[in-house]
Amino acid sequence: MQRLREDVQAAARTDAKVLITGESGVGKEIVSRLVHSMGTRAAYPLVTVNCAAITDTLLESELFGHSRGSFTGAYRDRAGVLEMAHRGTVFMDEIGETSARMQTLLLRFLENGEIQRVGATGPNARVDVRVIAATNRDLLRAVVAKTFREDLYYRLNVIHMTVPPLRERPEDIPVLLDHFFAAFASEYSAPRLTVTPEARALLSRYQFPGNVRELKNLVERLTVRHGRDAPVGVEDLPSEVRNNLAPVPAPGAPLQSPAESLFRQLVEERQSFWTLVYAPFMSRDLTRDTLRLLVSLGLQRTSGSYRDLLELFHMPPADYKRFLNFLRKHQCHMPFQQFRGPGTPDTHTPAGDDR
Repeated sequence: MQRLREDVQAAARTDAKVLITGESGVGKEIVSRLVHSMGTRAAYPLVTVNCAAITDTLLESELFGHSRGSFTGAYRDRAGVLEMAHRGTVFMDEIGETSARMQTLLLRFLENGEIQRVGATGPNARVDVRVIAATNRDLLRAVVAKTFREDLYYRLNVIHMTVPPLRERPEDIPVLLDHFFAAFASEYSAPRLTVTPEARALLSRYQFPGNVRELKNLVERLTVRHGRDAPVGVEDLPSEVRNNLAPVPAPGAPLQSPAESLFRQLVEERQSFWTLVYAPFMSRDLTRDTLRLLVSLGLQRTSGSYRDLLELFHMPPADYKRFLNFLRKHQCHMPFQQFRGPGTPDTHTPAGDDR
């Protein structure tokens, strides 16, 4: 974190493009705000765009604006985010989720700074905007997989910052707890809560798959619901915190990844995929990369059988189609053949498993 602070200070002294990577919920947007507020553009707007929350067509209009009559409902000319942020900063969150076409448009803008609104026949303006992008995906892997343009990656990756997950810096948990307790006590005009030593120790062992966002939501929930003057104890913490603790590692032992931790809880503690994985993923507390790795670990155990994976992850057989549709929808379904060892009989995975 100290290295990250130094990187933020160095980035603030320049107008270079910044790429911020890290898991969902670690605070990438906060880092972007720090870079902007400490730099020479602080007096001008910082505009945030979530590239994953808007369809491709609407994202183009949101960024570049549109001309009157360019599509149904375009009753007047409208400036886009890039024009509105002139001399300021645009923070593009989830840049790894953009389509190939949008990546081409962004690359063209980064090369010359020209804006062409949707429906316009030529460039409308040239703007001076600093671009800060963020993603929870491995863009180099996406470049190799041909899902992200290599030239765009190197355009964005001038200054690269990585925000570490909360499980790798558990010493920050007490500081964040105190900060959020004070903030929500002020927001809700409620007494500032305290935490027993036992509860603090338990929170320090919890891996927080949703990172700082999950911790913040937990503190807000406790502030709203804890109506007693007594400190927050172990019994007041949610069941996922009490029951899903990381084992105390041996000295020098490597830390488990989030996917490995979830796999252990599914297989050894017999928890349900829908409760442990699906719900946090849909609330964006788990990343797509974590889900892909988790499914890969399961398919390695079942030699590529998705039907056996249902049993391994404690789902009823009737959920087979629902499970596959969920994986396909979020690009986490993988061909079973790559997990087959030599000599694995074809009857292990029923026909149609991968279709």
